Amino acid sequence: MGSADIVPGVSGGTIALITGIYGHLIEAISNIKFRFLKPLIKLDIKGFWAQLLEEIDFEFFIPLILGIGVAFLTLARLVTYCMDEYTAMTYSFFFGLIVASAVILFRKLDSINAKNVIFAVVGLILTYVFVSLNPISENHSEIVIFFSGMIAICAMILPGISGSFILLLLGQYHHMLEALHELDMEDIVLFAVGALIGILGFSKILNFLLKNYEEVTMAFLIGVMLGSLKVPAVEIVNSVSVNIAGLLPCIVVAVIGFILIMVLETRFDYIE
Repeated sequence: MGSADIVPGVSGGTIALITGIYGHLIEAISNIKFRFLKPLIKLDIKGFWAQLLEEIDFEFFIPLILGIGVAFLTLARLVTYCMDEYTAMTYSFFFGLIVASAVILFRKLDSINAKNVIFAVVGLILTYVFVSLNPISENHSEIVIFFSGMIAICAMILPGISGSFILLLLGQYHHMLEALHELDMEDIVLFAVGALIGILGFSKILNFLLKNYEEVTMAFLIGVMLGSLKVPAVEIVNSVSVNIAGLLPCIVVAVIGFILIMVLETRFDYIE
């Protein structure tokens, strides 16, 4: 998830989905209600720990957060290098990942009806329009970094919507990568606090939708994924000659990415 979230156009939520932890992730986050603060205020340490362990799934969160953190710190340079030096091939791989993720979601639908088709089309159109927007002018003030973290994290847990692309539109992507490279703790902490507040609120909405309107939510997310394909497609076309010789290696890499996700989904689906 951390590796995917570094890349504009690829969602960590997509990786969570194909590895079978997506539902667990959303529910675990939405279960955090901070009720453990009440006994802490009363200096009831035993009650505090009991409530804390009840609300927060440490067994799930600790390895997940460690994995995401290690990816952010170690792979940021590698991913940006691949995007700069092997743009077409890298984005072709991402293209295959996203298509496979949409196929996996489609297979989870119980039926194809007018309502699901409408929500899928709406998701596709909205995402296509969104990723076509131009980045706003850069402003790296404390308040902008805080709200960027709050907004981007919501996208990061949605399959098909890239939190990194949100940061790119907000003019914060390269700034935050540099903050990670240089361990600028002030910007990192500001961003992390905004992200924490954003994910706690948004996860409750998403959990409600998945529990009460799962079919149309999944259909909408399929549309979101298909709409987001514009990002890697544009990068591929701009980086290679649009002919058989230029596109063939990209097609091969995209197929490899597609097959990889389908195999992973088969391997990890038991976790759900």
